[in-house]
Amino acid sequence: MLELSMSIDAADLTAFLTTVHLFHYLSLEQVELVAAGLKELELAADVDVIVEGTEGNTLYLIYSGSVRVTRKSEKEPVATLVRHDYFGEVALLKRGKRSATVITLEPTVLLVLSGAQFKTLVKQIPGLRSNFDVTVSSYKLANRLHFNWVRDGEVIYFLAQKHPYRLVESLLLPVLALLLPLAFLVVFMLFPAIKLLAWLAGATFVAIVLWIIWRTVDWGNDYYVVTNQRVVYLEKVIGLYDSTQEAPLSTILSVGVETDLLGRQMGFGNVIIRTYVGKIIFRHVSNPKQAAAVVEEHWHRARETSRRAELDAMRLELRKRMGLIPADVQPKSSPAPVEVKKKSSFVEKLSLSLFKVRIEKAGTVTYRKHIFVLFQQTWQPTLGLGVLFLLLIFDLIHPIKAIAWLPPGLEFETLFTIWVILFFVFLLWWIYQYIDWSNDIFQVTPDQILDIDRKPFGTEERRAAPLENILSTEAQREGFLEYLLNYGTVYINVGGATEFRFSDVTDPATVQQDIDNRRLARINAKADAQAKAERERLADWFATYHTVNNEMLRAAAGGMIPQEAGEADDPDKPDDEYPQDDSY
Repeated sequence: MLELSMSIDAADLTAFLTTVHLFHYLSLEQVELVAAGLKELELAADVDVIVEGTEGNTLYLIYSGSVRVTRKSEKEPVATLVRHDYFGEVALLKRGKRSATVITLEPTVLLVLSGAQFKTLVKQIPGLRSNFDVTVSSYKLANRLHFNWVRDGEVIYFLAQKHPYRLVESLLLPVLALLLPLAFLVVFMLFPAIKLLAWLAGATFVAIVLWIIWRTVDWGNDYYVVTNQRVVYLEKVIGLYDSTQEAPLSTILSVGVETDLLGRQMGFGNVIIRTYVGKIIFRHVSNPKQAAAVVEEHWHRARETSRRAELDAMRLELRKRMGLIPADVQPKSSPAPVEVKKKSSFVEKLSLSLFKVRIEKAGTVTYRKHIFVLFQQTWQPTLGLGVLFLLLIFDLIHPIKAIAWLPPGLEFETLFTIWVILFFVFLLWWIYQYIDWSNDIFQVTPDQILDIDRKPFGTEERRAAPLENILSTEAQREGFLEYLLNYGTVYINVGGATEFRFSDVTDPATVQQDIDNRRLARINAKADAQAKAERERLADWFATYHTVNNEMLRAAAGGMIPQEAGEADDPDKPDDEYPQDDSY
């Protein structure tokens, strides 16, 4: 049995707890109550903190170090948790079996809160329980859903839907509409001879029930997500529209909460996240203050992590310049985003096998418009070619013996000539439309995005923008066909009124993810290069200072003052022009 103690300074512990969103909006006295109920647990690397399937009701907060979360049902680790993270909150609220195994990756200090102590704190601190309820509901929802856009190393910390009040509000009209089939039924009972009323009652009832089901499912299709890298708003209207709005944590300017009287009474409101190019709004989300606290915590953590990484790299560069470590040691670089594996429907796979709409070569991804757009452009020549082939088959089965207005013997030659001419006209028309479709492309290279529209035998229009200029992206599918066939438009804001549109691309959410991955990789690479150049410049300055300082110390020890390069002794100069500095 490991012995628990507390050697962390009380002020440091209180400061640490105020940065964890579980204890946001608590007064200083309440935070001190929480701190008094915690115990410290120091563990070495590769130690099982909790084991999947075992009983437990203890919460662990990571004060220092890191841990890995695994599940038997998952081949890969579920997550890596670091300082300020926590685990065990589900078992804390409801004692039960652990749903995952947690192993330390390095020497780690944990803060332990027992179930009994938590019950005491809940009685003493109003609102503490709701903070944990938000976390647990996010955890359960994240386990039920699987988003294919989550990157390696990305952890979902908050996941929520709209408050149930919004569902009740949206169902009010269809529920009231149920009075209509009821009225038809009452009238039918009064006039049973009018059979049409019974049919109307049944048809309207079925339609309204389907309406209620559609509204219910639609309410459950919107998600608000906060990860350790970004905030995401997923919106979907079944069969008509879906959209993904996201912003990296580094682009956030402020986080606010907006509630009205009804929202304050029922526990919902809007979380407004302002970024460089606008805002993302979590509308009618439950417990908006707790949701905003999660965003604020990870926004500040992202900034702190970036600052700490820069300081570590600067320290490393200085140590190399001063010869304390080998010159080939490199700082840890930012992890590159992983490519999202595309999942295609059967129809989409068939279209990709015939006419590729996504081509990746030499680091450049090229997108063509959806295969349905090709069909829209070529249906007329395709129809003409089909009619010609049907006429040919018909003539082979039932030969045309004579045409009144043609001289005898010329029917076959004339018809065949007309058929050949029309065939080549329609074929060339089809080829022209295909080339026009295949030449209208969108590209994402390692350093820029391009929108290229090239007409066959005509002009070419090319627009380009550096990846680092991208401020925001949005993917949309509008209308039944776009939803059914999985195509839409990706809107790319590159500053001011300039906007790129990747129109009618297959799977716009994946295209958006490709763009964001390349953008992050480009920004990270450019930031790393700039930071490295700045570190080298400062390291050179400090190394030069260190060298000059050593020379001055050696000169002082030898009773000599070093001269500037190129300066010679002047025997005619008086000695007082060389003042002595006793500090050397």
